[in-house]
Order: sequence, then structure tokens, then C-alpha cells
Amino acid sequence: MKVRILSCAEAELAAAVDYYNKQYPGLGYDLAAEARECLRRIAAYPDAWPHFIETTRRCLLNRFPYAMIYRHTDKEIVVYAFMHLRQNPLKWQKLVKTEDD
Repeated sequence: MKVRILSCAEAELAAAVDYYNKQYPGLGYDLAAEARECLRRIAAYPDAWPHFIETTRRCLLNRFPYAMIYRHTDKEIVVYAFMHLRQNPLKWQKLVKTEDD
């Protein structure tokens, strides 16, 4: 299944990778690898995670306090956000509605 990552989600991931690399060299690359694994799991089993906000789903990363917010159809998976778990989840609700219009 095709996976499309919105530019805002890519920017959130890049910022998190930079942050963790500044905290400890190489840690950000571990986060990036964990994010790739999360994408692989989503692509393989898009219905495996519970509904989050409306029709989106949330897949948690294992080692880091982040989740990927996504929605899928029969043809593609769209990743809306790479979300830190301490941030307000409603921030992405507006983005999801905007993408639907």
C-alpha cells in the first residue's frame, strides 16, 4: 500500500531527530530508525491501531514518546503528524479536517 507523509509530519520528525542528536550524538538517528519501523508496521497492518481522533489512527513508537497519526483508505495511507505524546492531540484535528476539504 502506498504511504504518503505530509510535509508537516516530515518537518516534525526532522525537528525531533535534530533535538535528540543534540542531546546525545546518534540518538536522533535511533529515533529515525524507530519511525521507519513504525511506518513499516502501519503499511503492513493499517487497522492494527485504535481510532484516535475521528477516523485517524495512532501508532506509538516503542522507545520514544512519539506517535504517528494516520488515516488509510483502500489505496493509500496518509501520515498527518509525528506527534510528541505530551502535546495537545487536538492540534492535529484541524489539520485532518483541512486535508479532507
